[in-house]
Amino acid sequence: MSGITAGSLEVRLAQSDDEIRAAQSLRYRVFYEEMAARPSGEMAEAKLDFDRFDEYCDHLMVVDHGRPTTEPQVVGTYRLLRRSIAENHCGFYSSWEYNIESVLDHPGELLELGRSCVEAPYRNRATMTLLWRGIAAYVLHYEVPLMFGCASFEGTDPSEYAMILSYLHHFHLAPKEMRPVAQPEHFIKMNYLTKDKLDQKVAIRAIPPLIKGYLRLNGFVGDGAVIDRQWNSVDVSIVVKTDLVTQKYRNKLT
Repeated sequence: MSGITAGSLEVRLAQSDDEIRAAQSLRYRVFYEEMAARPSGEMAEAKLDFDRFDEYCDHLMVVDHGRPTTEPQVVGTYRLLRRSIAENHCGFYSSWEYNIESVLDHPGELLELGRSCVEAPYRNRATMTLLWRGIAAYVLHYEVPLMFGCASFEGTDPSEYAMILSYLHHFHLAPKEMRPVAQPEHFIKMNYLTKDKLDQKVAIRAIPPLIKGYLRLNGFVGDGAVIDRQWNSVDVSIVVKTDLVTQKYRNKLT
């Protein structure tokens, strides 16, 4: 992954505990200070977002080498967890919200994407493209055919997103053989509106950029949304075949 840059920005994996803490610090600022998630007392004291999965995940970072060294230089991050690692530890994070057995039935390596965030001034195409170039390099290296994870809407009232959730359900539901399903105790229906009642153009415009990016890569959603009150979010499950990801970014990896 070395040498993937754009101007002063570089994407690479965290290489030390200090760099992982820098990614956790960015996550805290975005998730807890900006988006009103609820930190534990330990997190609030440390100003870091962390959990047990951090110890064995890879941490993808976008670093801005043009910033003064007195400012945080990690401006974007993704947490990456491969099946071969998860099986030897605590499994996958998203299995708390979703039954992912249909995904796990697929042969070969799998990749769970999580904890995606970008610092506000860097929420633009250049930064997101760099993150995806990093992910493409990662999935090529580990020969990953399928990625999955959760994406979020801010707030805990799914009815506020009735049109978007209905659109995702009717037009982007994953095939049954690779469809996560919200755990019964968390399951919230997504098909608030029937297909004929949808205004597709309005729904598409309102989809958050991260989810829209997955859809552009022929991504799918699972069945059912989940309310996560700690994270102040409504979550949907995402599944993406990596063939289009690697095809799109292969010629940009150097």
